[in-house]
Amino acid sequence: MQVLGIMGSPRRGSNTELLLDSALSGAESLGAETVKIVVSEMDIRPCMELYHCALDGTCSIRDDMQQLYGPLATADCVVLASPIFFYGLTSQAKALIDRCQALWVRRHVLKSWVPDDSIRKGALIAVGATGGPRLFDGVIQTSTYFFDAIGVRYADELLVRGVDGKAQVRDFPRLLDEAVELGSRLVSGAPSIHRTS
Repeated sequence: MQVLGIMGSPRRGSNTELLLDSALSGAESLGAETVKIVVSEMDIRPCMELYHCALDGTCSIRDDMQQLYGPLATADCVVLASPIFFYGLTSQAKALIDRCQALWVRRHVLKSWVPDDSIRKGALIAVGATGGPRLFDGVIQTSTYFFDAIGVRYADELLVRGVDGKAQVRDFPRLLDEAVELGSRLVSGAPSIHRTS
């Protein structure tokens, strides 16, 4: 089983990365192979709405996104991790998601790719500094449609409020443990837990 982790924070060693690494370690503990994509270190340009993907499901922009379409289409589980920027995902994570229009077209328009989303699972890890009641509404909505585009089922989430300072999550070992448990659940098939911490 392969678990693909998408690290959407532009800051290395961030709370987001620490939680994602914990989730991936939970998956590895059950024998999964894990791959982590650090989006900020890749050349992923924004979607230019050229509609080339409508022709054959491929994107005409030649950048690092080309090497991600395969893993996004075949990984058994995908974990999207991002801090909250203005009640949304980071621009780095959003650029990757927008470029998945090519996979959406393959699945829903051309019907040239039929993933089994009853098996493939996705999870969201989101970290916000504030405690607003609607803090995660936007990222959940975007993540839901992202997972649909790449043929995975939104199966789990860890939503963390009130954590902002770099690596501050280390002061809350329970959160790191919850991330490990999330990774283990994805691989083991245990019931998903949707939880806001």
